[in-house]
Amino acid sequence: MMKKMKRLWALVLSVVVFASTLAGCGQGKKEATKDKNIVKILNNKESLCLAPVHIAIINGYFDEEFAAIGQEYEIVTSNLDTITEQITSGEINAGYGLTGTLMQPIANGLEIAYVTGLHRGCTKFYSKKGTGIDSLEDLKGKTVGVASLSDSAIIQLKRKLYRLGFKINGSDADIQFVTYAMTDLPTALDKGAVDAIGIHDPVAYTAEKNYDFKKIFDIGIDPDFSEEYCCQAYVSQDLIAKNPEGAAAYARAIQKAAAFVQANPQEAARLQVANGYMPSESDEDVVKYGEILAGLNYEPSIKLGRETFVSTFRDLQETGDLDPSLNLEEFTKKVYPTLENVPETIIYDKESNTFKEKEKGCCGD
Repeated sequence: MMKKMKRLWALVLSVVVFASTLAGCGQGKKEATKDKNIVKILNNKESLCLAPVHIAIINGYFDEEFAAIGQEYEIVTSNLDTITEQITSGEINAGYGLTGTLMQPIANGLEIAYVTGLHRGCTKFYSKKGTGIDSLEDLKGKTVGVASLSDSAIIQLKRKLYRLGFKINGSDADIQFVTYAMTDLPTALDKGAVDAIGIHDPVAYTAEKNYDFKKIFDIGIDPDFSEEYCCQAYVSQDLIAKNPEGAAAYARAIQKAAAFVQANPQEAARLQVANGYMPSESDEDVVKYGEILAGLNYEPSIKLGRETFVSTFRDLQETGDLDPSLNLEEFTKKVYPTLENVPETIIYDKESNTFKEKEKGCCGD
């Protein structure tokens, strides 16, 4: 009798273990599928230029687009300076960054692909009035302060000065660069530590209001760069390969948000402040943020975003900042692919509260 009872308990235990194993396997597969289809979107508070990310969250464009395809998304709040590591580790797989800043990491193997251009015109260069530096040509032999040696400001200036005949690299370069924290650059220029600075909004906007500076280069109005996107949305190559529908949903949502900002810069600023994405001590801050957003062009475009990538890549090969042997056509196909069901560009109609495709199609070709 005792032996029969032992055999019975052994059988029960085996069934329980087997059932638990099956349950565990099933949960593992479900979790793996769920993980693969969660689009992890980079966010950063107190970054005004990220208005499209903030507005896509606030106005529900991410909710809308991901619900339409039956997928989930996650907002990962982090530092924009660490995106290379975060993309590589899989912590994020969708984000927003400065085109120029990301060019060298892309050429060196950063596995991202742009999905749409988002805004133009956020980078400006200033000298101090009365110093005799009244144009870019006057920078020969001078020192320019930038936030980092990989910042898009230095990339833009190198491209422009190269076209003006400057030698911009090497020990005998016609110009030198030094780095300061972005918010310290206006003070460095004002005190004469540098001859000029390259800064982004909103620091540029504030510096122009508070210092006796002369603007010598504005990419938003320069004939060579006014159609280029300083900031673009991207996803990881892995996301495109494994979940193209999720990548497309992110692109559509961020395009909607950018179009909304373009049509409603003051309202976009109000929403950023009201929802805790931008600091504010008074209504004047909201007005200032709205003026900055209005001064940028937030109309999204795949076509112009792709052209920005091509022009920047080609210029940096000529300046020697990128390996000239790299194949531009291959990089463009990989880094600026065509996603299905993503419009070339859209606009927001305030009267009807609807979005409209400016041009039909998805390719921007």
